[in-house]
Amino acid sequence: MSSPALATSVVQGERLCSLMRQFNLTTAAEEIVQRLIEHDLAGALPVLTEVFEAEAEARHQRRVERLRRASRLPPGKTLDTFDLTRLPATLRHKFESLTDGAFLNDGTNVLAFGLPGTGKSHALAALGHRLIQLGRPVLFVPTYELVQDLLAAKRDLDLPRQLRKLDNFDLVVLDDIGYVQQNAEEAEVLFTLLAERYERRSVALTSNLVFSEWDRIFKNKMATSAAIDRLVHHSTILEFDVESYRTKGAKRRRTEG
Repeated sequence: MSSPALATSVVQGERLCSLMRQFNLTTAAEEIVQRLIEHDLAGALPVLTEVFEAEAEARHQRRVERLRRASRLPPGKTLDTFDLTRLPATLRHKFESLTDGAFLNDGTNVLAFGLPGTGKSHALAALGHRLIQLGRPVLFVPTYELVQDLLAAKRDLDLPRQLRKLDNFDLVVLDDIGYVQQNAEEAEVLFTLLAERYERRSVALTSNLVFSEWDRIFKNKMATSAAIDRLVHHSTILEFDVESYRTKGAKRRRTEG
């Protein structure tokens, strides 16, 4: 076998072995390339690699579909439908830096603040869709809805199990935190969720309330400070200081009229 052909076979063999290990075919990965070469069948490597690549892609797409169904993400709120050009450059770069999913590896949080209609929820939903394409589990849920689920679990003495189920998601997106006023018991289960995920799993949230108003969520200054501390310690903060979609649309209609 000539040197270029040998080099190509080595590269293809390494990729094939990597795919086999990915499918837990460890013995085959250790044996197949050497045996093919010994029996003068190295020419089969490209075909085998192509077949295993197709299997890897099919498995990935099936996983993506399972993750998408479990995510509860709004289906139309993707990067394709989110207008990044309307964001200031600094905010746009911050947001784009999150789309490779690396922030999930150390439990970094994403905190999106801004007035209603500025695109916070769409942005985090779009980020969620992108992460699912990368094979990362995401849950997108209105904060009040998840709080009610956790409160019901607590009343049924099932809260630890429910929190473990949420651990299956690399990212939990809490949409509109503080939108609905909570009582002390509801605030407690929300704090428990944030404390459980601290430095282990990422939380993303949208809020119309600045931190100085968060005592409306957690009811007392000590709990508010503790919640903010856990969220901010490892976080990327996105400040949507832009015009509301609805306001912009109304202005355009007046101009056109």
